[in-house]
Amino acid sequence: MLTKITREDAFALGRRLSSELEGEVLFDDFSRGRYSTDASMYQILPVGVVVPRHDEDARCAIRIAIEHGVPVLPRGAGTSQVGQTIGEALVIDGSKHLTSVGDLDTSERTIIVEPGIVLDALNEYLLPQGLFFPIDVSTASRATIGGMAGNNSVGARSLRYGHMVDNVLGIEALLADGDELNFHADAVNGAGGRMTALNAEMRNLYERNAAEIERRYPRVARNVAGYNINRLGSESPNLSDLLVGSEGTLAWFRKLKLKLQPIPEHKVLGVCHFPTFAAAMESAQHIVALDPAATELIDRTVLDLAADIPAFSSSLKTFIKGMPAAVLLVEFAGDDRGAQLRQLDRLEELMSSLGHHDAVLRAEEAALQRSIWSLRKAALNIVMSMKGDGKPISFVEDCAVPLDKLAEYTHRLTEVFERHETTGTWYAHAGVGCLHVRPILNLKEDTEISKLRSISAAAHEMILEYKGTHSGEHGDGLARSEFLETILGPQLVEAFREVKQTFDPECRFNPGKIVDPPRMDSRDIMRYSEHYQPTPRTDALDWSAWGGFQRATEMCNNNGACRKNDTAVMCPSYRVTHDEQHVTRGRANTLRLALSGQLPADALTSKELYDTMDLCVGCKACKRECPTGVDMYRMKIEFLKGFKERWGLTFRDRLIAYLPRYARWAARFPALANLGNQGRLLRGLREKLTGLSAERRLPSWRWDIYRGAADSAGQGGEVVLLVDTFNTYFEPETARAAFNVLTAAGYNVITPVAADGPRPLCCGRTFLNSGMTEEATVEARRVIETLAPYVERGVPIVGLEPSCLLTLRDEFSALLPGEATAALSERAMLFEEFLAAEQEAGRLDLPLKPIDRGRVLLHGHCHQKAFGLMSSVETVLRWVPDLDLETVSSSCCGMAGSFGYEAEHYDTSVKMAELNLLPAVREADDDTLIVADGTSCRAQIKDGAARDGWHVARVLQLALR
Repeated sequence: MLTKITREDAFALGRRLSSELEGEVLFDDFSRGRYSTDASMYQILPVGVVVPRHDEDARCAIRIAIEHGVPVLPRGAGTSQVGQTIGEALVIDGSKHLTSVGDLDTSERTIIVEPGIVLDALNEYLLPQGLFFPIDVSTASRATIGGMAGNNSVGARSLRYGHMVDNVLGIEALLADGDELNFHADAVNGAGGRMTALNAEMRNLYERNAAEIERRYPRVARNVAGYNINRLGSESPNLSDLLVGSEGTLAWFRKLKLKLQPIPEHKVLGVCHFPTFAAAMESAQHIVALDPAATELIDRTVLDLAADIPAFSSSLKTFIKGMPAAVLLVEFAGDDRGAQLRQLDRLEELMSSLGHHDAVLRAEEAALQRSIWSLRKAALNIVMSMKGDGKPISFVEDCAVPLDKLAEYTHRLTEVFERHETTGTWYAHAGVGCLHVRPILNLKEDTEISKLRSISAAAHEMILEYKGTHSGEHGDGLARSEFLETILGPQLVEAFREVKQTFDPECRFNPGKIVDPPRMDSRDIMRYSEHYQPTPRTDALDWSAWGGFQRATEMCNNNGACRKNDTAVMCPSYRVTHDEQHVTRGRANTLRLALSGQLPADALTSKELYDTMDLCVGCKACKRECPTGVDMYRMKIEFLKGFKERWGLTFRDRLIAYLPRYARWAARFPALANLGNQGRLLRGLREKLTGLSAERRLPSWRWDIYRGAADSAGQGGEVVLLVDTFNTYFEPETARAAFNVLTAAGYNVITPVAADGPRPLCCGRTFLNSGMTEEATVEARRVIETLAPYVERGVPIVGLEPSCLLTLRDEFSALLPGEATAALSERAMLFEEFLAAEQEAGRLDLPLKPIDRGRVLLHGHCHQKAFGLMSSVETVLRWVPDLDLETVSSSCCGMAGSFGYEAEHYDTSVKMAELNLLPAVREADDDTLIVADGTSCRAQIKDGAARDGWHVARVLQLALR
């Protein structure tokens, strides 16, 4: 039996690991807290964490841990739904460095990879070969191959490609006793020693249990319960089949050999609409007869929640007709497009024969299909976007039943929910009878905890009746291992225990999963234990929509969407560091733990928490892209408020925060104000005095500042041009260009003047970046009061700088919630957003001519992307005749206001820019115009690529006739 690990023993282990490993060794409370949760309802503090730099590091860490009597827990992305990737053990996180690709054999369609490689990254590597790995899980942007193998993952297209176990040909593994074995189909032929012994023992185990396996194993298309002992009966068994689905309980996976598939040349998708949920369930068995590659369900709850998420709301309108109770996504794939289109015809005919006429939306274009699948893949996290203490909970989520029983099972399970005074959210792999259903429970309450077991018992009773499985996709973990005996019987559970004893007799790998698990409803292992008690506090910002700051942090369910590494915005700092500390999930978890007293005293204002929040650049991508709506920048403001009150403001904090207030005085002496840019020596002195990097030239103060105009020449409608501090004092040509374009379009352009003097209106963002919410509120109130007369008569408020203008639509509501703020938010628009809306409404006549630049390379500001406004700037630029427009597929530029100027952040800032933006700018020829609406973006482009960036207003001014 394993003994309880004391903190003294843990620290001794940590010291030894630190002395012998090259990778990161994390034994502090904050790091352990970040690894104490996955995407399940559970939370268990690990002994410590190792992030191995290479394979030898991992082997060494495992050996040392076992010598110290500490169990080992392999971990990939940490997105388990049922608690496989948490436990009181040494966590080995292979997702950062163990990502290499080995031998690729295109003729045999196989590849060897390390366990930490992410599925999307692997498929991107395979794309030029026309191949892909077909287990297309919804978490493909962060799911690691090792984690998928440990979980025996199953993708949406399992009808065509099967389970993970069907696609893993071999595994090079490290056992607890130090043996390194290569498990594959031919490994036992002629092999001696440990491999021969293992094969003989497992063959004997199978033969002793063959009859029970035949009698008890579920007859459904999906089943990942327990170890795959049912696959040991072939003439040449592949013992890697036992490792797949073992949830890290048998061995550490060093390398995996995968079977690849050719990418289908053509795909089409039919979106089948149903008036009732039951009708969709009843139809699934008939649709499967058409041999689709996938048949997936989305219910009304998911559709309604998605409508409130910016990343999905607009796309819903393109493929949902009316108000269906549920839709089935039916995909056909192959090399003959004509054949796929005929399959869609047959689908329409089938739906009509079932009484659902004109109920199929045909998605034949690839872009529309991608949009639809992106919503389906996010369904799990969309249902988790519910605000409040009640959340859809995963514990009967992956029950699978025969297709002809699907409708009946869903009806009866709904009745179970009703008896327990709750409802459930539904989405499903309908084509294989696997239901993702989550009853809504508040696990902070003892009475709701009791419903876990009661609902689970009722569901398992039905599963037994239908000869289905309780574990159809996401594995057993802490939530389902307890019920293996209920579904499969005591003999097979004893066989599983024998497998564990044979491979890992001292129970050193991930104890408590599959074999000898704890009770699934034990409060001791819950994220919200009986001791969970948030500390009372007064929030600086308005968190009423969430029920307080604490509940806002609880919105993070660890789904890991922020760990994606594509060219979308979220999360730019993680894309550089690949550290759990510097990802939205890691920050939210740390805040939640600090707010609930699960970290050392004063953690909420500690320097350790400051380090956690430090690399959040305020891009707001999580506000849009996080499926559960975590707004980390707003959380950072709330944190900084308390932190700065405890530790005080630095000189640099004040220098940057108060810039809008002293700018008009500094602008009177531009030569003096710009001295800090003059030469390396002065820039070095500036860095010592202010902490602003000597590698950067600060924005140059101008003598020809923008002063606005009393009246414009336009005779049309009124427009307030809100010119921010930076475009007033540093880049006045942008403000003048906007004024000229609006005037040329016939508008009467108004320059607003505050009652307290000529200082330009300020959004207060520089104060927010230092947690100075009181000063930011002063600026917000000044803006709201000054613009109120214009807002009341419906005058558009047009701004130039995305980070400034969009603060009026976002942070103002957190500083000064109320009708006046809401009214201003509705009228506030970016320059290009206003023009595009006016043109669409038929109110704009802007005569433009070709310019001497034939091509534009456009970089979008993070906040333009976060608010879904990139289409506006692209639309406006396309008005210029003969202009070839290309939008850079890029994340954050890395400058992010003052972030990139700060000496300690300079390297990180440059790395962010080098991911996508700067290489694209350098590749552009000299005739290409670089367009970026953000002041910071233009500065990064100038510093990193020696190219000038233009605001879209200047491009339009250049094109004016």
